[in-house]
Amino acid sequence: MADIVIINPRFDPSYWGLEHALPLFGKRANLPVACLPLLSALTPEDHQVTLLDENVTPLDFDRISRADIVGVTGMSVQRFRMREILEELKTRKVFTAVGGPWVTVSEDYFGELADVIFVGEAEETWPRFLNDWSQGKHDSRYEQSTMTDMTTVPCPRYDQLESQHYMFGSLQISRGCPFQCEFCDIIVTFGRRPRQKTIQQITAELEALRRTKLQTAFIVDDNLIGNKRAITPILEHIVRWQKENGYPFTFFTQASLDLADDPEMMELLVEANIQVVFIGVETPNEESLRETKKVQNLRPGGSIVDKIKKVQRAGMEVWAGMIVGFDHDDESIFDSQYEFLREARVTHAMLGMLFAIPKTPLHARLLAEKRLDLEDRSEYGTNVIPARMTREALRDGYIDVMQRLNEPAAYFDRVDSLYHDPAFPFGAAQRSYWKKHPLRRTLAGGTTLLRCAGLFVRLMRKIRDPDQRREYRRRTAAVWRRRHDPEAVFIYLIKCAMHHHYTTFIRGMTSDNQLVNTV
Repeated sequence: MADIVIINPRFDPSYWGLEHALPLFGKRANLPVACLPLLSALTPEDHQVTLLDENVTPLDFDRISRADIVGVTGMSVQRFRMREILEELKTRKVFTAVGGPWVTVSEDYFGELADVIFVGEAEETWPRFLNDWSQGKHDSRYEQSTMTDMTTVPCPRYDQLESQHYMFGSLQISRGCPFQCEFCDIIVTFGRRPRQKTIQQITAELEALRRTKLQTAFIVDDNLIGNKRAITPILEHIVRWQKENGYPFTFFTQASLDLADDPEMMELLVEANIQVVFIGVETPNEESLRETKKVQNLRPGGSIVDKIKKVQRAGMEVWAGMIVGFDHDDESIFDSQYEFLREARVTHAMLGMLFAIPKTPLHARLLAEKRLDLEDRSEYGTNVIPARMTREALRDGYIDVMQRLNEPAAYFDRVDSLYHDPAFPFGAAQRSYWKKHPLRRTLAGGTTLLRCAGLFVRLMRKIRDPDQRREYRRRTAAVWRRRHDPEAVFIYLIKCAMHHHYTTFIRGMTSDNQLVNTV
C-alpha cells in the first residue's frame, strides 16, 4: 500500500479567484479543482490518499515528505508555485508525479524536478502507473493513447474535500469542444468531440455533491452545449431531479454563444436552475474573431449584443470572457471593449491579454513569426508581441479598461440595467417551484433574509473604505425599494462583495508580480 498525497497549489489573486471577497462569506477558496476528488476515486482502495488544496490549508512539508508518492497538479497560472513545491520536495528526496493542464502543454517545464509526468487525461494512466509502481517499475512519462470514455469515470470523492471552506461545488458532465479557436488549449487536451457521462453517473454525482451541503455548483464543462443532442436528455434529467428534490442547487456553467440561437436549449438550462452562463465572447472586433477562428460568434441572427440579450431575456445572467491583443486590435480596442460590455449589460467580464499557450495553433503561428516572448516571467503580463500596438500600450490599455469597467458607477450601472429590467426573469424555475410550494417559499425567504443581514453586516464591518460602504448601502437600499425581494437583495449584496474584490485586485495589479501571474 502506498501513502499518496495529491496537491493543488495555491493560486495567486485573480479576477475569478475572489480572494478579497471570500472572507466576507467566511470561506477560504471559491471552488475545488475537479481533478482532486476524481484522482482519489481513480486510486485503488489498497492505497491511502490525502488531498491537499493549498488554497484551503497551508502545506505541511514534513507530513508531505513522509508520503511514498506526491502528486502535483496545476494550470498555467499555478506553474510558478508548482515549481516551488517541486523544488522543496526534491531537496527532501520525495518521489513526485506531475500532471494537469500545464505539464500537458509544456512537458519539459519542470525538467528533472518530477519523477513522473502525466500528459493529458489520466483516467487510464494514473491506475496503470500505480500498478507499475507497486511492481517496482514505472515509466517517467504516461499518456493515454485514446480519449477517456466518460461513461467509465467514477464518482469523484467529494467526501475527501473540506467542502465547508469552499464557496461553490463543482460538477463535470462532459469534456471537449467542437470549435477550433486558435488560442484555446481545451481542444488540445480534450479534443473536439464532446464526450458525456451517463444519466446514472450524473445522478450519483448530484447526490454526492448534495451531501457536502453546498448549495451552488459550477458545471465545469468548457462548453456544456458542445453536443446539443447528447446533452439534452441529461439536462432534462437534471430538471426532473431538481424538481423532485426541491431545487437544492443553483448552477452556473459555460457555453458558446450559439446558445442564443436555441430557445429550447435556453429554456432547458433555466429549468435546470442554471442562473449564470459564462460565454467566451472575446471581442466586439469581428476581424479579430475571424483571425482567431471564433466563427461561432459570427453566425447570422443578430449582433453579439443582441444574442447576449436573448440569453438574458431567457433568464440567465451572462458573464463574459474578453481578450485584448489580437492581431487586428489597435489602441481603439480598449474603448470598444468598454462600450460593448456597457451596452450588453455584462457585469462580470474576465478581461485578459491574449496569451499563447504551448501546443496551441496560436503559439505555433507566433513562434514562426518571431512574435513570442520566450521569457517565462514578462513585465508585460503576456508572451504575445502585438501587431498593431506596442507592448506598453497593450499592458497599460488593459489595466486602464479594467479600472474603468470596475469604477462604482460603471459597474453598478451595468448591474442595475440588467436586474432592474422586468424582462430579465432571473431564478424563474426556482420561483415557479416555490409558488407551488408556499411553505418552502416562506422558509426560503426567511433564510435569504438572514443571509442578507449577515452579509450586509460583514460588508459594513470588514470593508475599510467609507466611500465603498456608502455606495453599497445606497445601491442595496434602492433595490429593496424597487423590488422588496430578499433574493434580489441577496444577489445585489453578492455583487457588492465581488466589486470589493475586483477593485482591491485591480489596485494591486500594476505591481510586476501581480501582472506576471495573471497569465
